[in-house]
Order: sequence, then structure tokens, then C-alpha cells
Amino acid sequence: MEFLQWDSRDVARWIESVGFPQYKACFTENFITGRKLIYVNCNNLPKLGISDFKDMQVVCARVRELLGITETLWSRSIADPRRDPVALFLEKKSRTGEHAEALTFQRFLYDFYQ
Repeated sequence: MEFLQWDSRDVARWIESVGFPQYKACFTENFITGRKLIYVNCNNLPKLGISDFKDMQVVCARVRELLGITETLWSRSIADPRRDPVALFLEKKSRTGEHAEALTFQRFLYDFYQ
């Protein structure tokens, strides 16, 4: 999960590499780091300056692909089954601080299933 260490320039290079060089500035000017990518979805892309709907769909799909998340992070009912452990782990890792830095996926899974 190398992307968690990315700064906004790394994210800009990544967005260019997936075919959207026109959005590099959107990510750098909004200081989107690898940790903040976890929260990038179609709800907040217009706030970053991305408003083309087809582009939004592809960017969100590429973010989920990078993160290894298959589910979308919106409109969940409490009746739905448990969320993907990878998505939950990444939400924890998106935070900063000693606990988030030290948390490993193995430790998260241990706590998750206890």
C-alpha cells in the first residue's frame, strides 16, 4: 500500500498515468495525498474541479482499483452485509497519528474479526 505514502505530486503523476493529465492541477492545488485518495468519490470530485461525469466515473473506478476496493462508498444501508475489510482498513490508515501509522493490515484484521 505504497500509495499511502504519496504526496500530492505523486498523486498528480498517478492521475496523469491513468489518462487524465488535465486534472493534475486539481489534485495538487487541493493537496490530495495518497491518504486523501481514500475519500475521493463522485460526490467530491466537482469540489476539486472535475465536473465531466464520464471522467468522474473513470477517476473513481481507478481510485477504487488502486485502493483494491470493489465496493462503492456511498448509500449503504445498515441492512447491507459487512463492508470490505480493505476499505475499512484504508479508512483507518487515512488518518494521521501514531496509532494510524503503526496499524498493520494483519493487526487490523485480527481486531476486525475479534
